[in-house]
Amino acid sequence: MGNFGLQKLASALLAFTFILTAFNLPAPNPASAWQTAIPLNQALVLEGGESTNPRQYDPHTTYGSGDKRVFSGLVSFDPQLNLTPDLAESWDVSDDAMTYTFHLRQNAKFHNGRAVTAQDVVYSLERAASPELASDTALTYLGDIVGIYEYASGQADHIAGVKALDDHTLQITIDAPKPYFLLKLTYPTSFVLDRENVESGSEWYRRPNGTGPYRLTEWTSFERIVYEANQDFYLGAPSIPYIVVTLYTGDSQRLYEAGNVDITGVYSIDRFTDPTEPLFNELRTSVSLCTGYVVFDSSQPPFDDASVRRAFSMAFNRQQYIDVVLNGHALPAHGIYPPGLPGFNIALQGLPYDPEQARELLKQSKYGINLPPIIFTNSGIGSYISSGVAALADMWKKNLGVTITVENLEPNFYYDQIYADNHGQLFSSGWCADYPDPENFADVLFHSGSNQNNGDYSNPELDALLEAARVEQDVTKRIEMYQQAEQMLVDDAAALFTVHWLSYELVKPYVKGYVLTPIDIPIERYMWLEGK
Repeated sequence: MGNFGLQKLASALLAFTFILTAFNLPAPNPASAWQTAIPLNQALVLEGGESTNPRQYDPHTTYGSGDKRVFSGLVSFDPQLNLTPDLAESWDVSDDAMTYTFHLRQNAKFHNGRAVTAQDVVYSLERAASPELASDTALTYLGDIVGIYEYASGQADHIAGVKALDDHTLQITIDAPKPYFLLKLTYPTSFVLDRENVESGSEWYRRPNGTGPYRLTEWTSFERIVYEANQDFYLGAPSIPYIVVTLYTGDSQRLYEAGNVDITGVYSIDRFTDPTEPLFNELRTSVSLCTGYVVFDSSQPPFDDASVRRAFSMAFNRQQYIDVVLNGHALPAHGIYPPGLPGFNIALQGLPYDPEQARELLKQSKYGINLPPIIFTNSGIGSYISSGVAALADMWKKNLGVTITVENLEPNFYYDQIYADNHGQLFSSGWCADYPDPENFADVLFHSGSNQNNGDYSNPELDALLEAARVEQDVTKRIEMYQQAEQMLVDDAAALFTVHWLSYELVKPYVKGYVLTPIDIPIERYMWLEGK
């Protein structure tokens, strides 16, 4: 879970790198990345980096998308985003739609050969929600399970709604019938871990005993990570024998052009969208299910005043921002739902760009033009300010006469600090869908009780609407309710919605079966190499 500024977007758009690539450091010896016995004609070669934050490698605490090569859960998505059985081969749902009985695959094994049991699932869910782990994602994705809050707060010694009926049968009871519940179980917080592996030492994640389609067989810092196909994978061995992630080997786009990596994200977008470019036919494009936004901390002055929030929103020129900062390669975001998500409303009218009205709103606020000092918390090193943050500050200075102070936080621990409320009144954020449902945006990000509501936005009317939408079984009515919720967020300027991102990747012709999905899924097990 998390926000795309550092974590989630990197995972969604560069779904093939196990380690998040928030920033790159020079490698001690880039050439050493290629000194491997792995036959590269049998390997999918990618480029990545490393984080110094160990919580990013633990599926139960990551703000990214987890390592879906190594780990798996009860259910997953296929390349068409259909919900599919994973460790669970089937499930039954009670008449009241509140109790799910999962039947685990008899052939499901950890990488060391030990059979996966229902007790392993119970252990994993309870570890994820344990007060000792203090995961920022557990209540977001497991919060519908009966007894989860009592367990997470230390008031219970087990999760009441999770029971192993026998070695291969698991029962989960939720607090109300919720159509999206199974979708939430695709998130890494629900991944099954091996207790003995986890308890083997603080760096257990470097030697993971997972259940997924690939085994992590080598991790040499600043050089490479090597994965080998799990020949005993319960859904069949992957077709690609190896995946090699080279670490800090240089500019990934140039590496791709040199033939050293097989898939890469693109920053020279105008070049590769030109039909005369030789690599034009290797470009894949897609609208990602991602929305960028600026968080207003509504618990702090001056953004506790809706007029101030509206003023800052109406002093922002989306099209200029997209044209200047992003070279036109994004879509303007008038609301929180991205195109392609159920509930997206093409007719939604966001707050318009109107500097004159923005200044008037500021004057009418309880602060008037005498705003307190405003700090914009940014992910960065030293005094570096990104072009996006600089553009925002310039617009607010020009249109409102407000000076913003930018303070950087170390990238690897940025979201740790955000969740600890160690931030100013403003910070850039965003969200990429974990599952294709508007609840994953409106409810997860703006309900006053959500752990992901990092701006402490509170609106009792919105809360009531979102709570009703959770249990609405009529699809049409449910979508209408989420669209109503989005309009409320826009009208109240709960956040400054900026852009919907587009995805661009270069893919070698010999890489087959690749789909640029708008949600991060374990796509590599569906792929193969042909003629590399």
